[in-house]
Amino acid sequence: MQERHLFEYAVLRVMPHVEREEFINVGVILYCAKQRFLKAVFHVDENKLKAFCEKLDIEEVAANLLAFERICAGGKAGGPIATLDIASRFRWLTATRSTVVQTSKVHPGFCDDPDEKLNKLYQQLVL
Repeated sequence: MQERHLFEYAVLRVMPHVEREEFINVGVILYCAKQRFLKAVFHVDENKLKAFCEKLDIEEVAANLLAFERICAGGKAGGPIATLDIASRFRWLTATRSTVVQTSKVHPGFCDDPDEKLNKLYQQLVL
């Protein structure tokens, strides 16, 4: 029997008008300390986002989401935040902010395989 590991995740959201607090889920970020796992997956559905907000800059949204991915991966390519330890990167990425791309509150759980759990959450909460 595989050991179950504590994980934390947050939903990546696009909120074009921050003051209205309306959003569309576009991805998930998952962190599992014991497995040294930090990864974000997302999908930019241009038609859905444009229907939600006609003036939304899709390229800017995509660039911001790619930054999440690079920071999760770590290393110099992701900038200074990506060089922090894995826990600090997750906390920084999930910190409360007033921008077009935001995260939900952090939610905990247990899983056998963090990558598999990330994909299940993505299917359930985004697609």
